[in-house]
Amino acid sequence: MSSSVQADLKTRLPSSKEIRKKQEGSIGKVLSNILLVIATLFFLFPFYWIVTGAFKKQTVATAIPPEWFPVHPTLENWTQLFKNPVWRWTLNSFIVSCGEMIAICLVASLAGYVLAKKFFPGRKLIFGLFVGAMALPKQVILVPLFTMLADFGWVNTYHGLILPAIGWPFGVFLMKQFSQTIPSEVLEASRIDGCSEVRMFSTIILPLLTPALGALAIFTFIGSWNDYFSQLIMTRSTSMMTLPLGIATLQGEFTTDYGIMMAGAALASVPMILIFLVFQKAFTQGITMGAVKG
Repeated sequence: MSSSVQADLKTRLPSSKEIRKKQEGSIGKVLSNILLVIATLFFLFPFYWIVTGAFKKQTVATAIPPEWFPVHPTLENWTQLFKNPVWRWTLNSFIVSCGEMIAICLVASLAGYVLAKKFFPGRKLIFGLFVGAMALPKQVILVPLFTMLADFGWVNTYHGLILPAIGWPFGVFLMKQFSQTIPSEVLEASRIDGCSEVRMFSTIILPLLTPALGALAIFTFIGSWNDYFSQLIMTRSTSMMTLPLGIATLQGEFTTDYGIMMAGAALASVPMILIFLVFQKAFTQGITMGAVKG
């Protein structure tokens, strides 16, 4: 065999180091997949326990050792659950959550675009105030907020539940960071073509902000759907309760029927899962693309 052929074979055949690296890479990939599966099962188990518990009797749901799967499933928990105004609570939750989601996405996209692409005195100060407001817990402002809403006569109303959430600082922060990735040349070209600010925002800016709006929609809807404390303060009647509040009232003073509670929790989790599945693609794009520039 000639020396040239031997040299060619040496270049084509993988070395021992390359083989070792490939083996280590395959082993690492298998281990990472195993860890991901374990983590997935760990986070899905509470949801599985709630769903299966919704079809167990009270004595079975609290039995030790636990019954991992309902051997004798029953619909008694769901029957007792729907004896309450559950559909009214669900409608209230949808009205409040969807209202907050639409209002926050619209206002945050406008404010984020202005803070990112418009230059005016105090722009950095205003953005700094939004960032600082993110550090304040919602409970800090509930007392003055409730007093103000009471003066307006908005307590126990839909607009009293929706309007205070419009200026969500995180929404403005997210949209501002994402608006910075929009090329300024596109905006300048549209102005040269005679495009107005309103038309430019509706036809150019909003389509480019779709991934960020999808991520913000998920954050807003889930946050509003689970906002137990604020809705507890702002509501007074049973007919205005949201689903988390209504389910909490099913807990007795001395005893708690965990089967009914699990049925209510399973019902309350369905809209959050659906909204995430609908906006999942936009959510992942918004999180990754929004972090490119800051």
